Amino acid sequence: MTEETFGPAFGRRAFLSGAAALAASAALWPKAMQAQAADRTFAASLGWTTYDSGRHLQDGFTAAVAELGGSLTTTDAGFDARVQSDQIDSLVASRPDALFITPADAVAIAPAVQRAIAAGIPVFCADSAVPGSTVTTTAMSNNYGMGVHSCEFICKAIGGKGKIARVMLPQNESWDQRTLGMEWVLRGYPEVEIVTEWAFALAGNVTPRQAVDNILTSNPDIDAIWCAWDGAAVEGTLAARAAGRDDLIITGIDGGSQAFNYIASDTPLKLSMAQSFYEMAYSCVFYAHESLAGRNTPRLIVTPTYAVVKDMLQAGIPDDFDVPGRGAELGWVRAV
Repeated sequence: MTEETFGPAFGRRAFLSGAAALAASAALWPKAMQAQAADRTFAASLGWTTYDSGRHLQDGFTAAVAELGGSLTTTDAGFDARVQSDQIDSLVASRPDALFITPADAVAIAPAVQRAIAAGIPVFCADSAVPGSTVTTTAMSNNYGMGVHSCEFICKAIGGKGKIARVMLPQNESWDQRTLGMEWVLRGYPEVEIVTEWAFALAGNVTPRQAVDNILTSNPDIDAIWCAWDGAAVEGTLAARAAGRDDLIITGIDGGSQAFNYIASDTPLKLSMAQSFYEMAYSCVFYAHESLAGRNTPRLIVTPTYAVVKDMLQAGIPDDFDVPGRGAELGWVRAV
């Protein structure tokens, strides 16, 4: 993220975080925009607020509105697309100036999103694109690219030959893109064999921990497990340790303090593709203000993803790595 993207004020502020950033922002943001933005009302339909990802998204929305102006009403769907669709309709009825959405299931909530747009509410999405909807701006990671990078990591770590398993979530279109990226890489490694796989179902009874327990029991000689998200990677790590498989290589996607702690502690979890959830949310709020001021906004923003391994955590476990500019301050280089 550069100074040119958000303007000089944001560029200077990007290297601050927490209370320092909020204290400095009032002085840096133009007074005319502060006054104009103070009366704006925003609503956020959050697909979830649990896990590090949900917390960082919520923090990004909250901090950006506090910093850039306006008021914010939020709802939490708890990963339930039907609940989120109803919540979107309720928020639209309150006529906010803009609506922010983190989709629990982008395909399932698409009709509700389109209803919001048809009602004249500008919509800004974080984390997932909503198919078939003319959303003003979407800020998200390159899901396909994260699948490519994490699978490439495994293939190189096992010397281009071996047996692997994978834990997927095909029910969610964005997460399924990660699996497609993983499959693309395997075309270049014919001696890497997927010996078993498990597809997680949001309404299912089997947990990732139970699934990996079963995988290791049935395939005790596998070399690695590729996971489509960090929750599965963390639970898979617990299963691997219980099975005495500290030599196993596990990768995940999401980032955050929980995964980072496992990576730093020499567990089987070796890599997390750490997404910039805070920046996704912050970008949505910023460009909502820009749009409401009559300025052009980008249709799609691909926010930074960092391939986090143990060496990057020697100085500690950062919880603010996805605040704009903080990754550069840590010396982290964008991987995707």
